[in-house]
Amino acid sequence: MMSIKVRGRVSLPQATTGSSCPQGVSILQINIDHSATRRHLIRLCERAAYSAWYSEIRLTMTLPQPYIISVPDAAIDRLRRKLSDSDFPDELDAPIQLPYGSPLADIKRLAKHWETKFSWREAEAKLNNLPNYRQTINVDGFDPIDVHFLWKKNTNPNAIPLLFVHGWPGSFLEVTKLLPLLKEGEKQDQPAFHIIAPSLPNFGFSTRVNKPGFALSQYAEACHRLMQQLGYDKYVTQGGDWGFYITRIMGVLYPESVLASHINMIRAQPPTFTSQPALALQHALTPYTEAEQKGIERSDWFIDQGQAYRLLQSTKPQTISYAFADSPVALLAWIYEKLIDWTDGYPWTDDEILTWISIYWFSTSGPNAHVRIYYEAQHNPTDKVPSRDRASQWVGNVKLGLAHFPRELSVVPKIWGRTLGKFIIGLIRNIVTY
Repeated sequence: MMSIKVRGRVSLPQATTGSSCPQGVSILQINIDHSATRRHLIRLCERAAYSAWYSEIRLTMTLPQPYIISVPDAAIDRLRRKLSDSDFPDELDAPIQLPYGSPLADIKRLAKHWETKFSWREAEAKLNNLPNYRQTINVDGFDPIDVHFLWKKNTNPNAIPLLFVHGWPGSFLEVTKLLPLLKEGEKQDQPAFHIIAPSLPNFGFSTRVNKPGFALSQYAEACHRLMQQLGYDKYVTQGGDWGFYITRIMGVLYPESVLASHINMIRAQPPTFTSQPALALQHALTPYTEAEQKGIERSDWFIDQGQAYRLLQSTKPQTISYAFADSPVALLAWIYEKLIDWTDGYPWTDDEILTWISIYWFSTSGPNAHVRIYYEAQHNPTDKVPSRDRASQWVGNVKLGLAHFPRELSVVPKIWGRTLGKFIIGLIRNIVTY
């Protein structure tokens, strides 16, 4: 028996009808690690049958494996020791501390709760009640990556595969509050979905990428190959923050697979007369609404007051990594500020915050790898994706849905969003978001 392992796009030996079978071989065993597409597998089998070499063709396929989150006791003990030994900075006698960064009183309270009362084991058990899986993904030019993901399957035979891509400082945890709502929608004869929510490489319980150059095209490739390996040749996407950029680039690179994209935290520019004259004329003649004016003010606030983290992480990610690798308090303070500043009054509990931060601290990739996406996305241009700005330009072959939230970091007028693609639906939500 001849045995080959299919990893990506490999070919059988060249053969034609009547050619000689390799000596002693009558059965072809094809071992598939799921990184080959269905179409490619069919071609392999057709070639094998056409060659008349083999009396039998056997296929075996490695399916995604259920995954159990299990942080070692030693890692939890180490976290508590570090929290116990932490030193804290002073702060100014200011009536409002948040403009300066994470307030000292908040961080001290959370750090003490993390050390003495918060139970990671309870949080871990809740996470393990979710449909966790892990699958090895091959991205061109890089070592294989073990990608963790939630996979909520739907019993509806017409269910639509939906890829949910998080950003920074997010994780797969973001999708968990949507899962019950989507399940209710199924009961109410609403559109049904299979939900796939990965931890991006370098995040959560996916593994770290050690080689430079893993940029937007590679994140898009990893997500696309995950969907293919799950058997979804065509799918729709949802993304905000880095999820916006990644899913938009998926539309650029894989338009035959991405049927539609729904996005929030919309990054777009006003229409121009050179590229979209009709839309530009409408833009010139239509004044902004009060809500759109407030959105522009919110966007300006972020540019002026809120993006220092982005400049550091996109230029010198290694420098801040020393703080994250050694100090759970540094990681807590860095992310806590964003959780408060970037949500519109969401009533965070201490346990919610610490579960969120713990996913970063206990990440399979380590507590610092997550920041590298900023540098890599900015420093690795390609012909199809010369910069991350490509995501904010027209993507013509993918239908587009837009969600406008008033407390996003980028809140653009509605007409700007129509410069991104074939607009089919737009929603404005003045609600508390998480």
